[in-house]
Amino acid sequence: MLKSVGASGQLSLGKKYAGQYFSVEALEGGALLLKPMKVVPADEAWVHTPGMRARLAGADAWMHAHPPSQTDVEGLLRRARPKAAIRATEPTPRKRIKAAA
Repeated sequence: MLKSVGASGQLSLGKKYAGQYFSVEALEGGALLLKPMKVVPADEAWVHTPGMRARLAGADAWMHAHPPSQTDVEGLLRRARPKAAIRATEPTPRKRIKAAA
């Protein structure tokens, strides 16, 4: 497609590309290379780091390997009550306070 740069220095690519972002790279000989880009808000960029992407892929794999199941709430409470009773009877550790010198 042949396009002309207007007097204001703008280049119209057509409605097909309206609202999209492009990086513009100047090449040798005056050529321009336009690459379509996606813009990520700065406070969400951490999600797109290689380490986080790997963690999310691991979480996704775990989720698919462990589908949701019905929880037996009564059984859960029966198992939790004896542990809570034991903790309630244990002495609370006391902190030693050093006297000011």
